Amino acid sequence: MQYLLSVIFDAPGLATPDEDVAIDVFNDRLRAEGRWVFAGGLGTPETATVIDNRGGAAIVTDGPFVESKEFLAGFWIIEAPDLDVALALAAAGSKACNRKVEVRPFL
Repeated sequence: MQYLLSVIFDAPGLATPDEDVAIDVFNDRLRAEGRWVFAGGLGTPETATVIDNRGGAAIVTDGPFVESKEFLAGFWIIEAPDLDVALALAAAGSKACNRKVEVRPFL
């Protein structure tokens, strides 16, 4: 089963050099264990563009729709046999990036 591990940014500044190294080590672990599917970091909310095409014409808005102190900073998509394994990997990922990590299964 695949899971999305979302990195929640809630601290000032981007990843430190030490955090970058720890993240690389965690990524290597995921690859070595055959759990790696895909991962990536994301730009800050100020770099976002929101598109709402639910009406007659698409509305394009720069930046985030909601003001928040927390935002999605990056993610891993992993393969895990069950939620317990995904949670253990999320705990290791949280330690590596020094951020909170949310776990969600793909439907």
